[in-house]
Amino acid sequence: MFKQLQKLGKAFMLPIAILPAAGLLLGIGGALSNPNTVAAYPFLDTSFLQAIFQIMSAAGNVVFANLALIMCIGLAVGLATKDKGTAGLAAAVAFLVMNASISAMITVFNPSVESIDTGVVGSIAMGCLVTYLHNRYRAIQLPAFLGFFGGSRFIPIVSSFSAIFVAMIFFLIWPTFQGWLVSAGTAISGMGSIGTFFYGFLLRLTGAVGLHHMIYPMFWYTELGGVATVSGQQVVGAQKIFFAELANPNHVGMFSDGTRFFAGRFATMMFGLPAACLAMYHCVPVKRRKLVFGLFFSAALTSFLTGITEPIEFMFLFVAPWLYVIHALLDGLSFLVADILSIRIGNTFSGGAIDYLLFGVLQGNDKTNWIYVLMVGAVWAVLYYVTFRVLITKFKVATPGRESDGEEVSIETKGTIADTALQVLDALGGRENIEDVDACITRLRVAVKDVSLVDKETIKGLGATAVLEVKGGIQAVFGAKADLIKQKINEVIGEE
Repeated sequence: MFKQLQKLGKAFMLPIAILPAAGLLLGIGGALSNPNTVAAYPFLDTSFLQAIFQIMSAAGNVVFANLALIMCIGLAVGLATKDKGTAGLAAAVAFLVMNASISAMITVFNPSVESIDTGVVGSIAMGCLVTYLHNRYRAIQLPAFLGFFGGSRFIPIVSSFSAIFVAMIFFLIWPTFQGWLVSAGTAISGMGSIGTFFYGFLLRLTGAVGLHHMIYPMFWYTELGGVATVSGQQVVGAQKIFFAELANPNHVGMFSDGTRFFAGRFATMMFGLPAACLAMYHCVPVKRRKLVFGLFFSAALTSFLTGITEPIEFMFLFVAPWLYVIHALLDGLSFLVADILSIRIGNTFSGGAIDYLLFGVLQGNDKTNWIYVLMVGAVWAVLYYVTFRVLITKFKVATPGRESDGEEVSIETKGTIADTALQVLDALGGRENIEDVDACITRLRVAVKDVSLVDKETIKGLGATAVLEVKGGIQAVFGAKADLIKQKINEVIGEE
């Protein structure tokens, strides 16, 4: 079960990786074409500039409007073992057939229902089903007179027919299930800021094993994150509501309170964790600091700008898991404080400075209360710095640079990605030991046949910040190079 959840979680990263670019287009275009912004900055009021901004806004908005379809395709591509293009095409066709079938069933059997939008739940169901069919039947041989439809051509066909049955199931159960989700969302809202705290705490805690992708999509894209009417259209999910409001030029006042599922990230990612980096750096003996300065600086800068926190978190997660729990508690408190202060900043996929500027500062303090992030962030920087420095020193935590004299500080090796990938492959036990290789934003995720054949120390010596062993698999944190290493390894072993 753990391995399957891991696969599902990392498969989400492919479609989610699209969101920052779409968010940039929508954020810049929507903000600078907003009548209030134009009124405040008259130099923007030219037909040429406004045409550009409106095109940017429309280009970004279409991604979020079709997010469920994109996720369905992304899941199929991410989970398929081979011939991923066919899996993606089959998923797109099956998802469209499912929704068309549901609409037809409503018209024929229950006209009183306006619509059924399964959202990300439908995309997960359809993506997983198509993947199962693809991995099992992509090499199927049919009788000679049907031979043309065999092999990979069979997958879109069988997926489409299967989608009709899936549509029937959703038609029967989804109205009731949707009611439950609304009730659950209402209950979470009824918990107030305490509910927001638990959301932030559990989100960060599960991030230690890469399972946070199983939690936040349910709040960002389903009724758990709220239901709102924007520009006369019903919108479901906290992130979709925020971007619908962002794209609405007539929106006034604060953004939706669904942003409580995002706003707590900024203080931690922009201020808290970079301060923790500084604390870990100051805990390193002076004679060793030059060796680890680049490691800490790049990790802190990545967290501040983009909100990608794993390069920092894996510096202390394995040597002191209890310190990670404290970090999760502090992050939960950040969500709590942001909710109490009504900070209403949305984001694409993370809480770095780019999203903060686009969806906070540029939208105006009267809509987002972005100024409070700087105040909370200053407190959070001090809190993280003091907490980490005191605890690391008191309990002699072996963060980078504080290893015993007999151990070397892990320094990234020089050379090409191809060279590194080949050496990583050897350290994983060779191609014969590999079952599957994939990557998320920063982690190389490998399913191996025999974990005992993996040389973790060699992988660390090749530039991995940390190497995590899970049942049947290895995760190595390589930062932004993880995906490039994955591609080269798959090329070598013939997976792609």
